[in-house]
Amino acid sequence: MNNTQKISFIGAGNMSKAIISGLVDKGYLPTNIMASNPSAGKLDALKDTLGIHTTHNNQEAIDFADVVMLSVKPHLMHSVCAGFTLHNLDTLFVSIAAGLTVKRLREFLPENAHIVRVMPNTPSAIGLGMSGIYATSDITDSQVHLVEQIMQSVGKTVVVKTEDDINTVIAAAGSSPAYFFLIAEVMQRAAIDMGMDKTSARTLVEQAMLGSASLMQKTPELELSQLRAQVTSKGGTTAKAVESLQQDNIDKIFARAMQAAVARAKEMSEQF
Repeated sequence: MNNTQKISFIGAGNMSKAIISGLVDKGYLPTNIMASNPSAGKLDALKDTLGIHTTHNNQEAIDFADVVMLSVKPHLMHSVCAGFTLHNLDTLFVSIAAGLTVKRLREFLPENAHIVRVMPNTPSAIGLGMSGIYATSDITDSQVHLVEQIMQSVGKTVVVKTEDDINTVIAAAGSSPAYFFLIAEVMQRAAIDMGMDKTSARTLVEQAMLGSASLMQKTPELELSQLRAQVTSKGGTTAKAVESLQQDNIDKIFARAMQAAVARAKEMSEQF
């Protein structure tokens, strides 16, 4: 990755911290990174542990950067961006706010701002994130590649073709850690109800989920249905469990949940 590009983060929350840490861990120069935040605590921690520049002045962060990462909550984006002045017309703004479309972001940012949307997820905090990237036609291939490199410091990326696809990324990756945690929670509770102690139940569930995810990654040549079939012996215990889930319409349950996430993302695009 080109260490000469200067990157600023507007907002110093958990996702900013994760991305900055990932960049520095992979050899990016801390002196080419700046973070801006209203409170001193988060900035001091980033400066002390990672050696980056910090400021309370968002405009200073923008003037410093070639790439500005907009890492604030969707409902705060308008007020945070109010008054931004763009001196470098090549500055690239990267929004990681769920639901805010490029059209909406253009209303908040200076005229002719170059905007890319990114949807990361919380496993980025441990370098195992999944981020979707959407860029409009005015964004160059080199700019898209730069955003990919930034986000690959905390995991994997996919570049999607349409902005609507970002909502699918939200449903399938951005929100999905919560789905998996809910499944794990339900399974742990069921194991406890069957007589297992809490610690052992959690160990069973989390290791099973970790192993299953690793197996998916290590066998990309197999369809997910094939992986499931490999552990579902006809007439066996797993077959009965899967049959029960299917009878309870697990397909429709997850489809409705993901559609609800997409619908909320569309609502947010107009609400904030």
